[in-house]
Amino acid sequence: MDIEFENLINLQKLDKEIRHVSALLENIPLRIKEIDKKIETSSQIISEAKEKLALNQKNRRGLEAQIKDLKPKISRYKIQLNEVKTNREYSSLLKEIEEIDQKTDSLEEEIISEMLSADDFEKEIKEATQKHSQEEAKFLEEKKTINQNNKDLETRIKKLIQEKEKLLRQIPSPQSKLYLDISKEKNGIALSPVKDEFCSMCHMRIRPQVLNELIGEKKLIFCENCGRILYWLKKPA
Repeated sequence: MDIEFENLINLQKLDKEIRHVSALLENIPLRIKEIDKKIETSSQIISEAKEKLALNQKNRRGLEAQIKDLKPKISRYKIQLNEVKTNREYSSLLKEIEEIDQKTDSLEEEIISEMLSADDFEKEIKEATQKHSQEEAKFLEEKKTINQNNKDLETRIKKLIQEKEKLLRQIPSPQSKLYLDISKEKNGIALSPVKDEFCSMCHMRIRPQVLNELIGEKKLIFCENCGRILYWLKKPA
């Protein structure tokens, strides 16, 4: 029986490309997930800035409420100033009014600080929103390209599998079965070319007698070390 070396070699080339395309396909869901994560992270920055602004506004309302509560006290104390009968009571009321004024001034300073912070937060939101829009457009375009690549790769691998099935039918069953068994055992590499008297895969030196048999291509010869099918790598004319 003639050995279908050429078909076996082509079969291994097909298998190699099938593995390569399969690896690319397997990696696509991870790449899409990474892009979705980037979009989510970009959006999260906006949400965090809005949360800071909302907390800022809440703090301002709380400070303004405190000032509002203090104003009636000042009015009441000022009325009482006209009603007190002793210097001690008068001094005590003045002290109360002074403390409230100081407290009011402090609260107003805090409100101003919160207003300045609010300006920063609004600027942060605006910049984050602009950046998100730009990044989202870029990421979605990248995602679109990946999805298109996915379709192309799926089409490619279907074609490769069809070519492999067609080629397998052209190889005698014992040879194709042997190839598939060794390929499964040897991580997809069933054949090894002999270069300069050495097995290319394990670098085992090939005996001269075996080399002569290889050149004749009359039977299947296996590497004594790695067990792969050996074939003579013809040098170009």
